[in-house]
Amino acid sequence: MTSTNRSVAIIGAGQTGISAAVGFLNAGFDVTVYSERDQQSLFRDIPATGTAVTFGLSQQSETALGVDNFLGRAPQVTGISARTITGSGHDYAELLDFDADFPGWEAVGVDTRLKVDERLTQFLEKGGRFIVENVDPDRLDSIAGANDLTFVATGKAGLSGLFSVDESRSPYQSPQRSVLLVTVAGLGHGDDVFAHRSPAGGKHQAFNFADHGEGWWGPYLHKDAGPSWSFLGWAQPGSEWERRFRSVTDAHSAHKVVIDLHREYFDWDLPEVLSTRVIEEDPHSWIQGAVRPVVRKALGHTASGHRVVALGDTAVSYDPITGQGAQSGFIQAAQFLAAAKNHDGEFDDAWITGTYDKFLTSRVDAANLATRIFLRDPLFAEYASVLFPAAATDPKFGSALFGLLSDPSPVLSINSVDDAKSLIKQVTGEDANSILAKFAPAGRFSRSQYKALEPAV
Repeated sequence: MTSTNRSVAIIGAGQTGISAAVGFLNAGFDVTVYSERDQQSLFRDIPATGTAVTFGLSQQSETALGVDNFLGRAPQVTGISARTITGSGHDYAELLDFDADFPGWEAVGVDTRLKVDERLTQFLEKGGRFIVENVDPDRLDSIAGANDLTFVATGKAGLSGLFSVDESRSPYQSPQRSVLLVTVAGLGHGDDVFAHRSPAGGKHQAFNFADHGEGWWGPYLHKDAGPSWSFLGWAQPGSEWERRFRSVTDAHSAHKVVIDLHREYFDWDLPEVLSTRVIEEDPHSWIQGAVRPVVRKALGHTASGHRVVALGDTAVSYDPITGQGAQSGFIQAAQFLAAAKNHDGEFDDAWITGTYDKFLTSRVDAANLATRIFLRDPLFAEYASVLFPAAATDPKFGSALFGLLSDPSPVLSINSVDDAKSLIKQVTGEDANSILAKFAPAGRFSRSQYKALEPAV
């Protein structure tokens, strides 16, 4: 490691902040990380901030930062199974049912607390400085004045107000979903798990779309329980699901809500769900809330005019339906690191905004559009009505559709239904209308035959 004689401060020790810290330290920068919690508290006293699933491109960014991307350590995820219903309760129609392999890469879901703990240890062993301190705007002013480059990676709240909202890239004034996350043990990852949905069994994620919201199951590596599963649910605003999500007060009530949803809406997966259990050793194995998708300007200034840079969720907050949040942070950190290593001058306004603009156009714009399509935003309903039936009909396009989770850039070519059809033809080599003509509603989904005892709830 060669010293650059330049200093970097990072406010916030979440997974993006600490990963960026390792990357800059490896590149020879003098790096200090500020956190309001010590290492033990970061590991034990807070919930994971999400499922933190990473796909192909974001895993490459982790590698570029010099941190372990957990491939080979976390449960293997090779694809996704999707099912769509419309209606309520048991009075619904079963419409779409398809199973797709990811195109040439695997996904992994890893507890953010585990990533932070390992990367903080790596950072300290390499000589980085870690200061436990609550950084307010006045303290940030002095820190930014003492360093060549200062990143703010404190998440969606806190110091994020230093960075103005990019209204042109932030179309929503409120959250589009209420979210419930709970991690559970008791279910393995063998071929018999979710076998009714996919020959890949427990190597595929399971996604259900309904009128009230969405539900997703994914293999996960929990910091205490090890290989496990995480459930992530999205509730439409004002729906019955939203009321249920907001009633959750602990891991057990979260688990009960998830079981009840499957009894009433997704009974084909019920045997697997009934085999799961709360991770008792982790009282923070769940989280409930809502996220307003927002893109902020990267450049901010402290009271004395010192420059600061928004990083990770402080810069861009996504609805988590397409898993872009964790990925986007790693990609942004890797892009800023690459740009900083090749820059000899001051990290001035032009350098910060220019580097961030490249990140917006190379990642954020596409990630936001893909997220809006998966959220079934009415403005893009026509696109979804073409893309999803095509995915259910043609396995090659099904793989490409969920390939957007890693690289969403193909959606930037879609500005009309005809554009969506052109993408289908480009991927499959077949006329989109011919593929869509083959589509037929699922009729009735296959039901699980998984053998498990129902736990006490």
